[in-house]
Amino acid sequence: MFATTPLRVVAVSAGLSQPSSTRLLADRLAAATRERLTAEQDTAGRAGRDDRDVEVRVIELRDLAVDIANHLVSGFPSAGLREAIDAVTEADGLIAVTPVFTASYSGLFKSFFDLIDHTALTGKPVVIAATGGTARHSLVLEHALRPLFAYLRAVTVPTSVYAASEDWGSSGDEYTEGLPSRIRRAGGELASAVLGRTVSGASRALGLDDGEDAVVPFEQQLADLRLD
Repeated sequence: MFATTPLRVVAVSAGLSQPSSTRLLADRLAAATRERLTAEQDTAGRAGRDDRDVEVRVIELRDLAVDIANHLVSGFPSAGLREAIDAVTEADGLIAVTPVFTASYSGLFKSFFDLIDHTALTGKPVVIAATGGTARHSLVLEHALRPLFAYLRAVTVPTSVYAASEDWGSSGDEYTEGLPSRIRRAGGELASAVLGRTVSGASRALGLDDGEDAVVPFEQQLADLRLD
């Protein structure tokens, strides 16, 4: 019997302006993840394995800013904020994108995740990403975002994505991957992690029918990254 529960990917964008480069990065990461998940599900269906629909949602924190502030002082979330928190905690995969403020994540971004129970994201695969005006702030991903999600017991995928102003429209050079390549790689890692978590958390041995695009469990990806 084929599974009917969809795979749910939620992207959280803490951008404040409109239009927002933070929202644009969240959209592109979500699209890359959906594309990879859809391709893997099509492959699973042709191989006679369970395939599942893919649902992607983007949550704009700017629309919930007042509700977040009220919840912090009252302890009672609005219906919209409660629904957003539930969407994040129940997602199969999470994308978290913040603009850089004062060399760290934004206050709105941190305030939202302060409202999530510290065990609610346990084991959930997450892509962390940030936007800023200069590449000099790219280490915010490692010194601020990765520790935050480690505290929340989530599993951040190896590739994080930082987009400075000059990265938009750039394809990179011989030394550095361009932004589109990094987005595709991060989306692929999140898709593989989501699929690894939804097959009873167990690794699957590759069979004769598996080609080069077979799903590699997330745990194996991490093991492959270890240095000799």
